[in-house]
Amino acid sequence: MALEIRLVPLLSDNYGYLLHDEATGETAIVDPSEAAPVLDVLAETGYRLGHILNTHHHGDHIGGNEGLIEATGAVVAAPAADRHRIPTLGVGLAQDDIYSVGNARFRVIETPGHTSGHIALYSEADKALFSGDTLFSLGCGRLFEGTAAQMWRSFEALRALPDDTRVYSGHEYTEANCRFALSIEPENAELQQRAEEIRRLRAAGQPTIPSTIGVERATNPFLRSAEPAVQAAVGLSGEDPIAVFAELRRRKDSF
Repeated sequence: MALEIRLVPLLSDNYGYLLHDEATGETAIVDPSEAAPVLDVLAETGYRLGHILNTHHHGDHIGGNEGLIEATGAVVAAPAADRHRIPTLGVGLAQDDIYSVGNARFRVIETPGHTSGHIALYSEADKALFSGDTLFSLGCGRLFEGTAAQMWRSFEALRALPDDTRVYSGHEYTEANCRFALSIEPENAELQQRAEEIRRLRAAGQPTIPSTIGVERATNPFLRSAEPAVQAAVGLSGEDPIAVFAELRRRKDSF
């Protein structure tokens, strides 16, 4: 791959992602919760940070912006809709905009639901999706500002990406999400296989990220709201997937 993607653990369970284009030397960080760990990685690698990419305005995704700007002069690219909530924003991003980090090109996909201005960043060439808090491995973000209908439409856009697209999400929530997913589809063989993989990774102290769109389509109950097995599990066979998703989210909120 021309684009190096390095996972940077932040806070207690956040992930930032350091992106480095080998051909040009340009470097970005996605969703820096805090500055110090990112600066440590920059010092270790010798990379120079030029871009800060935010998927949404929550503090655990933008908390490191100011410190990184002070240290590196990097430019913040973030949802244009959140300009009033991300004071460091330099470049506003909206649906289908293309943002470049060296030769790497990211298409903006607006994914409201968790927040009203949430975006995801997709690189077709690098088969990588940075989904923030919209799509987690085996889960999804809470509906803090959006509706179930908005989130389902966001999922439809992400579900349409190629199966081999790697999903880099904002948190290490996969173990808890897996317990909920198994409560919905205990007989799902692919989910059972993923659960065993998760147990091995976490026992070894390894991240469960990235997942892939293909794995999520097969195992993530929220993305599977149109599937008969999931609909039956929540007593909504044949109903609109939006209603099924809303019921899943309600159950997960109190799980």
